[in-house]
Formats: sequence, C-alpha cells, structure tokens
Amino acid sequence: MPQLNILVGTMYGGALDVAEQVKPLFEQAGFAVNIVEQPTLDDLTSDEDLSLFVLSTTGSGDFPGNFVPFVRSLKDKSPALTTLRYGMIALGDSSYGDTYCGAGRALDALLEDHGARRLGDRLEIDAMETFMADDAAVPWVETWIEEQQLKVA
Repeated sequence: MPQLNILVGTMYGGALDVAEQVKPLFEQAGFAVNIVEQPTLDDLTSDEDLSLFVLSTTGSGDFPGNFVPFVRSLKDKSPALTTLRYGMIALGDSSYGDTYCGAGRALDALLEDHGARRLGDRLEIDAMETFMADDAAVPWVETWIEEQQLKVA
C-alpha cells in the first residue's frame, strides 16, 4: 500500500483542518495516510509514495512557527530530493497582496531547487473568497488523486 504523508504548517489550525478533511479521500484511494504536524526531513516520502503539503501563510508571507524548523533543516542540510513527488495546498489571504500564499510559493520553489517534482498545480486557497478552506481543498484533492492514478496506470 503506498504511503502518503500530509505535512502540515499551521498557525491557527486551518491547514490541519484541511489535512483532516482530505485524509479519508486518500485512504479511499488506497493510501496509508499519516498527518504530520511537526514535520522533519525524515517525513518526506520517496519512490512510489507521495507527500502532500498543506501550508498556511502567516505575517508577511512567512512560514507558520511549527514549520520553520523543517524549512531551516531543508536549507541547512540541502538534501537531494529527486525522488520526492508531492502536492501543494497553500492557504493565504489575498488582502496581503504580494505575500499572498507566500509560504506555499516559497516552499514550492525550495523543493524544486532540491530536485523534487510537484504533481499537478498548486492549489491556492484565498481566505477572502473561501470561508471554509476544505470547500476548495476536497474537490481539488479528488481531481488530484484521479490525475495521479491515471499517470501511475
């Protein structure tokens, strides 16, 4: 059974709520799912497994406090992530202008710099337009799962 680690970066629990809402969708698709609230580099999957990042942006495009050690390790250790395949759900507030979904965008760029491959488009959920983030995340995840199964088949 393939493994999916959902690595969560959250300040007030919104990203964790999204992770908990989409977990059953992955389980129904045949994945063993692990939600990781204090991620480390050891939580990154490889080969046939997948990672999903669900990440809120805080302040002026900053990473949430629980995610800072992960990003710091990624920058300091600079691991090769050529086997990492992942999806990205970024939560933000467009009223912040240029820093909207800044944490998700920055992590995407950092992972790409280390050789990781994002599968599909990054989902950006705007708190100004979507009151409940899972209202946008659930249909995106359903489509994302279908797209990945088509590529595997």
